[in-house]
Amino acid sequence: MFSVFIAASLDGYIARVDGSIDFLQIVHPLDASHGYDAFFSSVDTIVVGRGTYDTVLGFDEWPYTGKRVIVLTSRPVELRHGAESYAGPVAELVPRLAGATRIYVDGANVIRQFFAAGLIDDIVLSIIPIVLGKGIRLFPGGEGEHRLDLESQRSWPSGLVQIRYRVRRP
Repeated sequence: MFSVFIAASLDGYIARVDGSIDFLQIVHPLDASHGYDAFFSSVDTIVVGRGTYDTVLGFDEWPYTGKRVIVLTSRPVELRHGAESYAGPVAELVPRLAGATRIYVDGANVIRQFFAAGLIDDIVLSIIPIVLGKGIRLFPGGEGEHRLDLESQRSWPSGLVQIRYRVRRP
């Protein structure tokens, strides 16, 4: 199962132009009710793009402890924390993921590739109450058309709105 759990500004940006995600702080502190901890505990493998990987390497603590991490990149990368790299079509990565029970797909370009390959099963999208005006788009184009079935929605006093979808299969 390939899953997305991500936050975006109201206008669809997951990061600023420089890759910063500081705007997420306006709804912090996140708590267990936002669902990330439960989601993360259900994941055994994470596939991230190079930009996301570089961002999390800058965190005080490695956030993916205990998870298999695969970095999609076509550029040389210094891998740390047991991460692996992969360059190639995501459909060809799938056999290497055999045995994984739930795979967290993160990073705009990676999400686009997995959607384009028809691999995403579900998505949790948290809308942050801010309009950035520019930045890195959640859906930059090329992901194709996908119908979604609403599973749930919820809002918090911080202004965060979370929407859970299952990807409809033909």
